[in-house]
Amino acid sequence: MNTLDELTHELFTFYNGFSSWENSVIKTSDLTVSEAHAIEILGTYGQMKMKTLAQHLGVTTGTTTVTVDRLEKKEYAKRESVKEDRRVHLITLTEKGLHAFSEHHQYHSNLTEQILAVLSSEENEQLIKILKKINEEAF
Repeated sequence: MNTLDELTHELFTFYNGFSSWENSVIKTSDLTVSEAHAIEILGTYGQMKMKTLAQHLGVTTGTTTVTVDRLEKKEYAKRESVKEDRRVHLITLTEKGLHAFSEHHQYHSNLTEQILAVLSSEENEQLIKILKKINEEAF
């Protein structure tokens, strides 16, 4: 197997494993994966505009609006108009949303610890450096 095929296979295997893990975590709640990702972003960065949330999620504002609508209906988030421009909405997590963030974030931390446990300190540093480079330049 050449390097390109081997890397493709390993990325595919990692993605499937991560996706399967994430779906199993999400199944224990009433959230969808996209809702959980929005909660993760809002919990990490705090209150933000719909457009900013969409950029963090890598989706359109229309898609984000649907997600936020569902989060509001489930009482995980709330949307507030900005007095200066009522077209602009700030999205924040409710107490229920903050609790969901804390719980979901802990699952992510536990998974990261499992991944780091199989690598040496040097490999951990290399992995972080490589992922940062890929995230900055490829996406």
